[in-house]
Amino acid sequence: MWQWLPTVLAVLVLAGCQSTAGDDGIIRTNEPSPSEFTAFGDTFKGLQTIAPVEYYASDQAVAEAMNQFRSENYGNSGALFYKAVQLAPNDGVAWLGLAASCDRIRRFDLSDKAYRQALRFVGATPEYYNNLGYSYLLRGKLQDARKNFLKAYELAPNDPTVKNNLELLASSVNSIGR
Repeated sequence: MWQWLPTVLAVLVLAGCQSTAGDDGIIRTNEPSPSEFTAFGDTFKGLQTIAPVEYYASDQAVAEAMNQFRSENYGNSGALFYKAVQLAPNDGVAWLGLAASCDRIRRFDLSDKAYRQALRFVGATPEYYNNLGYSYLLRGKLQDARKNFLKAYELAPNDPTVKNNLELLASSVNSIGR
């Protein structure tokens, strides 16, 4: 009789801990919170993990985020880029995308933080300076925009995006002068 006691206790404990997977593949448990530790372990409510067994690569989140950004769904792209930087905190492309998405929803406080991280991982690239310049252009900080666009131009003088942004800046300055 006593030989079954550990099995019965394990079944009772597991019966109290249920988990469900949402539409997003995140497992959410209804286990006790940290203040509700039990004699059976220190699990807590709100434990979230990415889809069970399957590996969810940050590049999948980046690819979907880029699709959302191209479709001008900047809130969605920002959420997906944020997910990507959570999965791979050293992914400079994801940080740049997060910064650009935050720019588009006018959350410059968040984009500034993302640009600082992006610089750490992608370095002083034309894309970095171009994106940062565009961020300043959106804020109306035209001198800062020009300074960054010129840095991007020095690094990639044949890049059509950089050239277009310099022209956009020039037209912005001309429209202000009228």
